Order: sequence, then C-alpha cells, then structure tokens
Amino acid sequence: MIISRTPFRISFFGGGTDLPYWYEKYSGKVISTTINQYCYINLRILPSHFKYNYRMRYFKTEEVFKINEIKHPSIREIIKFKKLKDRLEVVHQADLPAQSGLGASSSFSVGLINCIEALNGSLISKRNLANQSLHIEQKILNEDVGSQDQVAAAFGGFNVIKFRKGNYEVNPILNLKNIKKLEESIVLVYSGLPRDAKNIEKEKKKNFSSNKKYLDEIQKLTERAQTKISSSRNIISDFSELMDEYWWLKQKLSSKVSNNTIRNIFKLAKKNKALSGKVLGAGGGGYVLFIVKNKDRKNFLESFKNYMTLTPRFENLGSQIIYFLGDR
Repeated sequence: MIISRTPFRISFFGGGTDLPYWYEKYSGKVISTTINQYCYINLRILPSHFKYNYRMRYFKTEEVFKINEIKHPSIREIIKFKKLKDRLEVVHQADLPAQSGLGASSSFSVGLINCIEALNGSLISKRNLANQSLHIEQKILNEDVGSQDQVAAAFGGFNVIKFRKGNYEVNPILNLKNIKKLEESIVLVYSGLPRDAKNIEKEKKKNFSSNKKYLDEIQKLTERAQTKISSSRNIISDFSELMDEYWWLKQKLSSKVSNNTIRNIFKLAKKNKALSGKVLGAGGGGYVLFIVKNKDRKNFLESFKNYMTLTPRFENLGSQIIYFLGDR
C-alpha cells in the first residue's frame, strides 16, 4: 500500500498566461504558493480474491474488469500511460471540495503518478512528475487547462513559474519576511458554487484575439508583483493594489468569471475591511481569496460565519509519498 500527499495551490498573479496557446507564442509567468490543504491518494495492488480487477473510490465507486471500462478519465489514462498490468485499488480523499479553484484535479494527477512510480520502485523527480501530469492532461485528455497547477503541486513552495515553449522555470521567492506577512493576511471564502473550469477556459480561448490586450496587461502586472514580493517594505498594501488591478483584468477574459454570488461576497468583504480579493482558478465559483490585515481578520471571519472560510498556511514540499508498505 502506498499513500501520496499532494498540496493544493493558491494562484496570485498570471493566470491565463500559463495556457499553452499563450505562452508558446508570448511566454508566461505566474506567482503561486502551495498550501497546507491536501489531496491524498491511496494505491494498492488488489488481492486476487476480488471479482473485479480495478476498484476506484473517489466521489463515486467503480469496480470494473478492464482499464477501458474505468470512467474516471485521469485514473484510466494514467494507468494506461504507465502501462501497469497489476490489479489495482485507487482511493482518493481530500481536505477540500473539488472544483474549488485550488488546482484539485492536477493535484490528483500528480499524486496518482507519484504513487505509481513508488509502486514500480522508482523515485521520480519533481520536474518529471509535473511533466507527466502535463502530458496526460493536455496531450492525452486534450483538456483546455493551464500548466501552473501541475508544476505547483509537484514542486511545492511559493514560486514564480515562468513558461516558455517547451520549457518552464521554477524560481522560489526568497523574501521570507514578506511571504510570512502575506500568509498572515490571507483568507479564503468558499462561494458554495462548484465551477467548471474547462468551459470557462474554452470561452477564454475562443476570445483569444480580443483577450490578448488583457493578457498582455496581466503579464506586466505579474512582473510588477514579482518585484514587490522581493523588495516591498509594505507588501500587504502593495500586493493589494496589484490584486485589485488583476481582478479587474481577469473579469475581462470571460463573462463567466464573476456572477451575482461572487459580487455579493465581494461587497460583504469590502464592508469588513478586505483590502483586495480575487476568485481563484478559472472563476465562476469555488474559493475567493481576500487579503485582510492580520488585526482585522477576526472580525472579517465573524462577518463570514455563514460561509466556509479558511486561513491556510503555506507549504514547501510539494507531492510526497507519506506511506509505503509493499513486497515488490
């Protein structure tokens, strides 16, 4: 039996520029951090006395004989890609709900690949782990998804990730004082709405020509944010100012990014001293990120007592094998 633990992520700036159709022409850059909320994958070889060859337990349970009968696309294609011949059981658990804007689907893929590599007796590098997840999601499943989630989940940490055609760089932010201040100011509010990132990203891709000017501005804004994280003497104020600009630009990319529920959450947040905010992930629902001064967080959280809220800590390890017991 093998268990992997893979973090979810918060993306601060640069979302959209990590999509291949953008960065293969213009390059891209995102600023993100992984947090202490995780996806767990439990993988084991299924004993022969069961009357099926594959059992999957996520929000559904599947018990099938053939790989192609597996309905969960990531599980099916990862098993095929890794050319596994064993009877398998895959169990998924998570600290937070799916479709919440925290990169859950990519954390799942990264965590499962990590388990399979361990099952085969291999120690996979973080880069190879991210690369395999990118290949499966973008090339095999042909999903309209970006590349930041897979890289963040594999590497972990607070990073600037730069994308170019055929390559990416992961550069950790080293100003620990500013990172700590940001960590102490972050509040996540769950909108209660699951979101369909694939459809939103398809609309953004369809509107590429009209969105180019906004993505150009997002790219420039991310550069400014990178400078501020490293050098700012008032990171909360500076970061908040840039995030307000970013949220305005992000809403221009698709009419589905915001809605009445999200707008009402923003009104309540601003009324209770949120300095800035943005919807995480593609938009449309999931978690909303707010920056709130540490001294105001208690009252802010009280104002959102009817919502699910989270004050996460940042983490630096990325996907890990946390349990291994086997005879292979």
